[in-house]
Amino acid sequence: MDAGTRIERALSRALSRSEHSGCPEGLSSATRYAVFPGGARIRPRLCLAVARAVGDDRPAVSAAAAAAIELLHCASLVHDDLPCFDDAKLRRGKPSVHRAFGERLAVLTGDALIVAAFEVIATAGDIAPRRLRMLLLALTRASGMPCGIAAGQAWECEQRICRSDYQRAKTGALFAAATVAGAASAGADGELWRPLGEYIGEAYQVADDIRDVAADPEVIGKEVGRDQLLGRPNAVLELGMAGAMAHLESLMGSAGGSIPDCAGAADLRVHILNEAGRLLPAQLARPMRVVA
Repeated sequence: MDAGTRIERALSRALSRSEHSGCPEGLSSATRYAVFPGGARIRPRLCLAVARAVGDDRPAVSAAAAAAIELLHCASLVHDDLPCFDDAKLRRGKPSVHRAFGERLAVLTGDALIVAAFEVIATAGDIAPRRLRMLLLALTRASGMPCGIAAGQAWECEQRICRSDYQRAKTGALFAAATVAGAASAGADGELWRPLGEYIGEAYQVADDIRDVAADPEVIGKEVGRDQLLGRPNAVLELGMAGAMAHLESLMGSAGGSIPDCAGAADLRVHILNEAGRLLPAQLARPMRVVA
């Protein structure tokens, strides 16, 4: 079964657990709306790619880890789009959750998706209980304080924002969780894989900064120019386009060099290169090198 199918099925199973007659219809509909149809699913694909690189001997556990990462990501998007933060009109080419269901349900949807992520991991723990601790720690570090997505969102409430601290928490935390959880789900030492996720997470954020300046909103499915409008840190605004592009390529090179020794290292580098090629607007895309 290909990675995309595994991810979609795991997400569908996760949401179906809460879609019973006792759940308020609006909340049930809003959570499904927030998750499907998905975006590129970059984080769960990375999670599965790492699991595959180290053996993936418990596919049900790695699929659960990938689904949990994506549920946290979807929750962060719902909260990020709220009027009190970005007040975004669009997400993934359709009205954001608060525009479609109202602000109150949007808050509850994000909360419910976070809880669902931990439920998915707890359920998978029945299959490989010794791996449960590392998986739960990966999710808590990614979602809370001091450097998880909650902290990343909180930086937007500060008068001064350090771009590296802000982006490491808001974006990098989930990428680090994806590599840690992917390795841990297959019985490997997840912490050895954290640097890879951190490099890819920072690279993704730089690419997102570039898209915010140069992309077509109809292509990426959301508004552009928001960082400058909201006074948010942005690598292009800070380094210029050429500087941001050079920084992106440097980060991708560092990512390739940080892959721990494993049987699937070569295939994982190919996966990273393929994902890197999808990060930039078409007019700026160019081949990148991931070092061995």
